[in-house]
Amino acid sequence: MRRKTSIGLILALLATPVPALAADLTPANSGRLEAAAGTGATRLHLLMLQQIAKISDGTRASGTIGFRRSGDYVKFVLRLAGLTPREQVFDYDKFTETGTPVFEQTRPTFKAFAHETDFLTMEYSAAGDVAGRIIIAKGTTVPPTGDAGTTASGCKPGDFGPSTKGRIALIQRGTCTFGEKAANAAAAGAVAAVIFNEGQDGRTDTLSGTLGGRAAIPVLGTSYAVGKELYDRVKAGNVVTLHVKVEAETKTVKTFNVIADRKGVRDDRVVVVGAHLDSVEEGPGINDNGTGTAQLLATAVGMKLLGIKPENTVRFAFWGAEESGLIGSTFYVDSLSDAEKAKIMANLNFDMLGSPNYARLVYDGDGTLGDAGPTGSAAIEHLFQAYFKKKGLASQPTEFDGRSDYFAFIDAGIPAGGLFSGAEEVKTKAQVKLYGGTAGKAFDECYHKACDGFGNVNFKAMQELGGAAVNAILTLATTKVDIRAEGAPAAVRSARSAAASAEWRGGHLVR
Repeated sequence: MRRKTSIGLILALLATPVPALAADLTPANSGRLEAAAGTGATRLHLLMLQQIAKISDGTRASGTIGFRRSGDYVKFVLRLAGLTPREQVFDYDKFTETGTPVFEQTRPTFKAFAHETDFLTMEYSAAGDVAGRIIIAKGTTVPPTGDAGTTASGCKPGDFGPSTKGRIALIQRGTCTFGEKAANAAAAGAVAAVIFNEGQDGRTDTLSGTLGGRAAIPVLGTSYAVGKELYDRVKAGNVVTLHVKVEAETKTVKTFNVIADRKGVRDDRVVVVGAHLDSVEEGPGINDNGTGTAQLLATAVGMKLLGIKPENTVRFAFWGAEESGLIGSTFYVDSLSDAEKAKIMANLNFDMLGSPNYARLVYDGDGTLGDAGPTGSAAIEHLFQAYFKKKGLASQPTEFDGRSDYFAFIDAGIPAGGLFSGAEEVKTKAQVKLYGGTAGKAFDECYHKACDGFGNVNFKAMQELGGAAVNAILTLATTKVDIRAEGAPAAVRSARSAAASAEWRGGHLVR
């Protein structure tokens, strides 16, 4: 879950006092609950999730027995916490590659491109074994002349003329989604699509993306270098033909969310506290996101043990199919009536709290780095910042970029915030000064891998980020202040626009 941050900017911000909390939100005294829901408790839940994965073919992915067992365990703990958990069942399309894809240039000379290094199959690509001459989508610009994300290659049906039929479309990343590009090419008769990275700084690697839904044709993502090579060859007057083979299937399967309410004095102010329960297929997912799951379970039990009676209803939510594109949380929000959405005061999202080479990253509710969240999101961000400052700990904002389950909430205009300890992005020397750790290494080198087990969790990170999570949950549970400002349609529209233009859905690029 890569987050873009400007280290120079952040270092300057650290020297600036934390802004006053919006709506005079006063942090709760959470010491007792932090102790009850600390690493002693979370460690036990993580060990249980590890054991579940061990007896379930090494995974807890949605649609597997490991996920079912994880859900049963969560419900067991929630009942111990005095709650009544319920499952929210939904269908989703599960994409699986069943063989190694092939991507070859067959004319004017033969060249086999390397899977993973040069190209990847886009999620929800159709299966197929096709060959055809390249046709370049209109709007393709090599080298790119605009800012990142502004190349409109293949974004309109008119970008593919009548000669597209029976050919393989070469399309550049930018502006619209990969799914829109592929659909436009397929509608014009293309037998496959090859989408290459856009070419600006940070946009040259091999594309690993999702089409957002079932495609009609095979679709590959490539590096900018591969796309430029093919583009230049065609522009030099060569007839260039390609062979594309994808072996994959997309099946509709059932999975579920687990939801339970700690009833408050008021039921018109609901704080949805969420963490995704599923792992990727490749591993047990103990940091991603057993850590978020464990922290929520420990907090729910701690509130029961301490007899905490909240002012506002706290809704604990354990999302399914996050790793397939935030599907469970999106289904939940979409299933709510307007009246039900209006009752949700905030969403707190906890996705990875124990990365080995960790950072303390807070979702950017006030728009310091990019688009702000809906009104009230700044108050949540400032709450986390104030907690860390009181503890003498540095933190950094991280963008609402669409990579976790807050997305559907901000898209609906609901305030959101949360914490993140870092994923595949490499820690810089400047970040080592803030957090310690090792420069030049990923925050979590086991992100989305089989090695993301119990031994991958940094419990110092869990203590620090988990404490901040508990404080925020208790503060929002007990406050009598509504952080949502009335009459702020412009802020809501801005947040929805930002969500619509996000480049990620969960761990997958969409544009």
